[in-house]
Amino acid sequence: MSLKATILILGLVWSFQAALGIRFVIDREECFSHKADYEGDTLHVSFVVIKSDSQWHFNEDGVDLVIHGPTGEQIHDFREQISAKHDFVVQKKGVYRFCFTNKSPYHETIDFDVQLGHFAYYDQHAKDEHFTPLMEQISKLEEALYNIQFEQHWLEAQTDRQAIVNESMSKRAVYKAVFESFALIGASVLQVYLLRRLFERKLGMSRV
Repeated sequence: MSLKATILILGLVWSFQAALGIRFVIDREECFSHKADYEGDTLHVSFVVIKSDSQWHFNEDGVDLVIHGPTGEQIHDFREQISAKHDFVVQKKGVYRFCFTNKSPYHETIDFDVQLGHFAYYDQHAKDEHFTPLMEQISKLEEALYNIQFEQHWLEAQTDRQAIVNESMSKRAVYKAVFESFALIGASVLQVYLLRRLFERKLGMSRV
């Protein structure tokens, strides 16, 4: 294998995809942008509502996400979703905007991930027919690896959310049990007090 072919294949293996992964707290509205330099690339989008700021409230209504293209056109929207994934092919190169809206009165923590898939083949340098199938297989393998990474990030966010839900439910159960215990003790003390008052009144009436 020639040095040029080796450099070419290594360049293909190490070609990267632009990615944006962020975990942020939203009050009412937050927007993010991501630039796509090539038409025909694939944009992978996912988000998960991780938790709410209120310990006694856990948002089940979700948030809204609207995706806008470079000229302001709406690509896709999610309404009141706790978690979602979406893929679409870039029709126009430029800046894409992702705007979240939180209708809850509480701050929400969101895990947001955008991954742009672009694979360069450098056909102008690869004239040898033996290298073309190899590069195609490497490109498919690279795409599969990035898809696995994207899916893994989404599953980790889902796991974090479930762990927080379980912890919140456990705390609520403990608080409820403690409250019920104090309520039971208070009711018992009140019952003893009322019974004593009743006996004292009866004893006073019998003496008279």
